[in-house]
Amino acid sequence: MAKGVTVGIDIGTTSVKAVAADDAGRVLARARVPHPVKSAHAGELAHDAAVAWCDGVLAALAQVSPEIDVRAVNVAAMVPSLCAVDRAGRPVSDGLLYGDGRGAGTDPTRSPAGSGELVRFLAWLTGAYPDAAGYWPAQAVANHALGGVAAMDTVVAMTAVPLFDFTGWDAGVAAEAGLDDLSRLPSLAAGQSAIAEVDAAGDDGDVLVILGSTLIVWAVVPEWIEVEGLWTVPHTAFGKTLVGGASNAGGLFLSWADHLIVCDDAEPAAAFDIGDVPVWQPFVRGERVPLHDPDRRASLHDLHIGTTPAAARHAALEASAFAVRHLLDLAGGAGRRIVATGGGVQRAGWVQALADVTGLPVDVVAVPEGAALGAAYLARVTAGLEVDASGASRWARTAHRVEPDAATNTVVTERYHRYRELVG
Repeated sequence: MAKGVTVGIDIGTTSVKAVAADDAGRVLARARVPHPVKSAHAGELAHDAAVAWCDGVLAALAQVSPEIDVRAVNVAAMVPSLCAVDRAGRPVSDGLLYGDGRGAGTDPTRSPAGSGELVRFLAWLTGAYPDAAGYWPAQAVANHALGGVAAMDTVVAMTAVPLFDFTGWDAGVAAEAGLDDLSRLPSLAAGQSAIAEVDAAGDDGDVLVILGSTLIVWAVVPEWIEVEGLWTVPHTAFGKTLVGGASNAGGLFLSWADHLIVCDDAEPAAAFDIGDVPVWQPFVRGERVPLHDPDRRASLHDLHIGTTPAAARHAALEASAFAVRHLLDLAGGAGRRIVATGGGVQRAGWVQALADVTGLPVDVVAVPEGAALGAAYLARVTAGLEVDASGASRWARTAHRVEPDAATNTVVTERYHRYRELVG
């Protein structure tokens, strides 16, 4: 039986992923438990929190932990998020997610660590569910389901600023949001502190791209810099910084485009001319970083009567890559390679478009469930199996590298400039 096994759980937009890994980072078991997204209209983005944040988490853990001695479990999830819960810790409201209109305000240009979106979520929930026993984000709901303690770590709590004042919950801000009892908010755990017992890319010039339902881009830089429209956060490695953020031009957009465009997947690549591809504005749900405009909408440009469905679908892949290049250009364009993770790495066309548009080689990770694997490593730190998070790089393995095609890069760069012109 494997020793020193930890489990990482990632509550994503469309599924809960979990991996069980040994001390060498070998994945012994994996699980994916899908859940629906409530998005019936442009202003809605939510989960059935009981299904996604409780049941899905427990099911994922159960699938990866049979006959394995699990030392620790760590949960990662979207930020910000919030729901109302009953006395048993069971959600009684929708699980509100980033960008849901119930958190809309006048300052969308600010990062989660200052936008106040979670405070507005809280104000909506206290009004709609005034008798709720608590108001918890996804991590706290999951931790309570796993170990009976509704807790979140202080790093995640930074996405609740100004409700979180970097030392604890701010009673004045909570009162303005309609909450006069701070005990109805989760408890806070510092660093990699253990909170309960549970049953059973790091070099300068690296760019981490998570190809998930949400597209997330982080460029590793050696110093703290702030760029208008982008988020700046500390790296887990001492002295390094991450610049980038989350875009809506990921899997949610691509899945929508796939359903919209009737295309025979067996159609040969020659069904369209790479030099004659339209340009998407991929804002089917508005855009987060770097535009911060929830009212943006998707549109397709430069169509003509000869445009094929295959060309329009390829254009969607390019648009997602254009969003990545836009972030990198704003961050200084200092990337030397992309490290791609997330379920989207299994879509070869998406990865190739990422390489061709940015002109950077793309190293595809061996374990697509990157957030869950990272959570499993942090669980090792909590369990005392690692001194700190600095050794996580030994778990990083590349399955293969995708090189950019120089000729294609020249062609798509022209379309990228068209994309930037349309973005404004």
